[in-house]
Amino acid sequence: MNFDYTPTVKQMQSQLLAFMDEHIYPNETQFFAEIAENRRQGNPWIPTRLIEKLKPKAKDAGLWNLFLPKSSRAPQGLSNLEYAPLCEIMGRVTFAAEVFNCSAPDTGNMETIERYGTEAQKDQWLEPLLRGDIRSAFLMTEPEVASSDATNIQCRIERSGDEYVINGRKWWSSGAGDPRCAVYILMGKTDPDAGRHQQQSMVLIPANAQGVEVVRPLSVFGYDDAPHGHMEVVLTNVRVPASNLLLGEGRGFEIAQGRLGPGRIHHCMRSIGAAERALELMCQRLNARVAFGKPISTQSVWHERIAESRCLIDQARLLTLKAAFMMDTVGNKLARTEIAMIKVVAPNVAAKVIDWAIQAHGGAGVSDDFPLAYSYANQRTLRLADGPDEVHRSAIAKLELAKHMVKPAAVNMPVTRGC
Repeated sequence: MNFDYTPTVKQMQSQLLAFMDEHIYPNETQFFAEIAENRRQGNPWIPTRLIEKLKPKAKDAGLWNLFLPKSSRAPQGLSNLEYAPLCEIMGRVTFAAEVFNCSAPDTGNMETIERYGTEAQKDQWLEPLLRGDIRSAFLMTEPEVASSDATNIQCRIERSGDEYVINGRKWWSSGAGDPRCAVYILMGKTDPDAGRHQQQSMVLIPANAQGVEVVRPLSVFGYDDAPHGHMEVVLTNVRVPASNLLLGEGRGFEIAQGRLGPGRIHHCMRSIGAAERALELMCQRLNARVAFGKPISTQSVWHERIAESRCLIDQARLLTLKAAFMMDTVGNKLARTEIAMIKVVAPNVAAKVIDWAIQAHGGAGVSDDFPLAYSYANQRTLRLADGPDEVHRSAIAKLELAKHMVKPAAVNMPVTRGC
């Protein structure tokens, strides 16, 4: 495995770092101030002018749709290994990925439509998503069941002539609060009597379809993430053309596995960026503050935490790069152990480092004067999103046990002789 970045990627790293220095970090406070102003005026659920102003600059810089490999519709897309260091840089600021049209859940949805959609579906939904004209949401989790086991999903997708009729309730539908959200990818049950993993299907639903009701935003540690949002959505007799089905009935799990692999690794790449920035802020704060007559950075407890942070971050990065390398070379299915491992490791590492950075900042760390509290809320949530830690650990353990399964010895049958 060679994790050295290619000259092209190194050049793009330099471009992206320069873009962050010029356009993202200086505008971080303005981004949240604009949302706060919209809230004061009664509607935080409108796109920020700042993001819309920066998107053309990102396009002009060639820093657009970098996440989508092997697509003729996005020829600038990079491999997972190439994209990793760039996605990490974007993860240093919570809103940065959207500027480059590389934010969740749009990236996962675009990959899904690219991989499993028909040409007509790509023309209708993928193209405007790639242009950044619209946004999207992924509707999978449900409030009535333990959605860590996706076979529990109850939302029904029933055939009626040339249409499908959808009824159900979804929540944690990230992105559904954005008025630009034009399409949902929904996972529901088409055949309750089929095999356990053949009951579910995925379908494209226009966000403005009759019968779709966005009930409320769900907050994360008090943050509503406007104008993006994590919404509860009720679907009542929602009708869509049968042609909106992805891949075929009963293939929802197959699509989910293909979708969630890249989505998980992108989350982990951004988590490493968040951890790196937290470590930087921690060191800067410790060097700048004096307590009990000497800089806080001279206290040995902080030496321990800084050293441990550096070890943890570099370990997580190497594991993420290995997973990206395997996804590129042997495919998502054979990389499933590595994908599961990084999904456990990266958010836990990021949350731990950010927590120490918060401690280093004292009371300021839990305020919104610094990006740490919001960053911690995001990373803590990732231990649940795209499968909780427990499910990934269980998958890792089962795959590990399978390697060491003892094959039954051949039974020695007595030799019989004829009389």
